[in-house]
Amino acid sequence: MKILLLGIGNVLYADEGIGVHFVNYLQENYTFSHPSHQLDVMDGGTLAQGLIPIICQYDYLIVVDTVNANGVSPGEVYFFDFDKAPSEIDWQGSAHEVEMLQTLTMMEMVGDRPKTYVLGCTPTVLEPMTLGLTSRVAAAVPLMETTILNHLSSLDFEITRVKNIAIEDLIPDSYKRGVTTNENNQI
Repeated sequence: MKILLLGIGNVLYADEGIGVHFVNYLQENYTFSHPSHQLDVMDGGTLAQGLIPIICQYDYLIVVDTVNANGVSPGEVYFFDFDKAPSEIDWQGSAHEVEMLQTLTMMEMVGDRPKTYVLGCTPTVLEPMTLGLTSRVAAAVPLMETTILNHLSSLDFEITRVKNIAIEDLIPDSYKRGVTTNENNQI
């Protein structure tokens, strides 16, 4: 089985970047192995519909993102089957969630959406040009980490912690990830 762990979000809008920051955090701190399953971890940014050709190549998708939920405090963590979303999830909490929801819905309509789970955190603030997380969302990271590691363990992945880098230490350079440079570190 091919599994994609996909972080979604805009790192320039404070808590909106939790999905991207979180998958970068996992990539830096863990290795995942399985005798027959393939796990790919990807920063999907705000590409949404642009990700369709990538997502449809997978059998199983875990989207890490902000989620808006009625009557819930910021920093709450949700993990659910996309087809059985809790009733309080309204998909209106960020600059991109409706587009990601539409992307997954379109993929379902044509039969290309893999089995999908969502690991989401309710945002505190969506401010423009704020690189970093608010304290309430940063405090949710340990629960998000435990949740995803338990889920991957339930799929029989061997998980090894290889580093102990804090998510806050990764954020200042998160916008540079995936950018290639030449030998003089120039883009």
